[in-house]
Amino acid sequence: MLTIEEILETIKMVQQENLDIRTITMGISLRDCAHPAAAVACQKIYDKITRLAARLVDVGEEIAQTYGIPIVNKRISVTPIALVAESSHEEDYLLFARTMDRAAREVGINFIGGFSALVHKGFTRGDHALVRSIPAALAGTERVCSSVNVASTKAGINMDAVYLMGRVIKETAERTAEKDGLGCAKLVVFANVPEDNPFMAGAFHGIGEPECVINVGVSGPGVVKKALEKVRGADFGTLAETIKKTAFKITRMGELVGRVAAEKLGVPFGIVDISLAPTPAVGDSVAEILEEMGLERCGTHGTTAALALLNDAVKKGGAMASSYVGGLSGAFIPVSEDAGMIRAAAEGTLSMDKLEAMTCVCSVGLDMIAIPGDTPAETIAAIIADEVAIGVINRKTTAIRLIPAPGKGVGDWVEFGGLLGRAPIIPVHQKCAAEFVRRGGRIPAPIHSLNN
Repeated sequence: MLTIEEILETIKMVQQENLDIRTITMGISLRDCAHPAAAVACQKIYDKITRLAARLVDVGEEIAQTYGIPIVNKRISVTPIALVAESSHEEDYLLFARTMDRAAREVGINFIGGFSALVHKGFTRGDHALVRSIPAALAGTERVCSSVNVASTKAGINMDAVYLMGRVIKETAERTAEKDGLGCAKLVVFANVPEDNPFMAGAFHGIGEPECVINVGVSGPGVVKKALEKVRGADFGTLAETIKKTAFKITRMGELVGRVAAEKLGVPFGIVDISLAPTPAVGDSVAEILEEMGLERCGTHGTTAALALLNDAVKKGGAMASSYVGGLSGAFIPVSEDAGMIRAAAEGTLSMDKLEAMTCVCSVGLDMIAIPGDTPAETIAAIIADEVAIGVINRKTTAIRLIPAPGKGVGDWVEFGGLLGRAPIIPVHQKCAAEFVRRGGRIPAPIHSLNN
């Protein structure tokens, strides 16, 4: 039970410190929707999504009004479509993407994730069909998000998939050129992808998940920053303890909302993802937390150590507050979605190389980074390979959302609006890696994967 003091403190966090529930995400299994006829399969998909999620938005708004806690997004994740559509023997899965989009529009959510494939050890026919369909699917839909897992600690790195995704990202950007390559903001390439992540664009409903489930993503960078302002000058132990206590409170609120939502919708409660997900709003920045620790600007020397402290303390605090912490959980560093990151990138303090170093200790990876539109597909593939290697070797999830902005170069900006924000174009290395990424095959799993 929550005490009066906790309730009052939560109200203050909401009103003054940008605390919110970033998303309530309903995971829906579509495994029973497979059918040899694509039209039949799509109708089953549409019917199941609209039936199970019919009250999702209304329940989210009802909880927000009852408890006074903003619930920013209501979303859906589904079984990876490559698994569901493969029975249809279609060569193009655009019909499935459009069905997902239509169902999402019908129930009133803003994003639906799961136009996805898991290819870390190799491709099936359905995987190939889905990946080839991604550019058209993301250009031709409004709410559909896509993800592809190309590596895992147990399997190694599928370099054929890495090279293919470099080309897919380029084509997706070109198909959405009039929106600065916005389609790429809905596409994530993963290593060690979690099955219960509620955050877009990488959410999907994993094979080990139940028929239907509610997962919650909580965000509170502003709350953590305010807490650290009260202990300025304190040592690192005090900083860590302060962050842990704050993450505990944030997680308690997230679990309360998740359990109430699950009960009202008549489905199981899954997990609470305690990731610190920033927004472009002033005072809601992970970068500003790091700067509150004593860095003049995010990206300068010491940034990786500060982020490591933050990420670890958030996880420890969240794990004490709930037995069902999952998803990604930690600190996100999406450049275009974080006011402090945007400022640091614009000043040149935050470079691609520094961002890559930071991903060794944070929750996700190279996230929402705009790069020159003329960046070759091979260079994009090499960036993906570097990032997933970090995940494979360190037994952690890493992810990549790169936007090669068509017609733009270093010094230009991309403008996405809303939670996706805006960002300066960050330079990439000009030396070629084409011969490396074209070798094909699979980079073997590291020796520490043999731990059975």
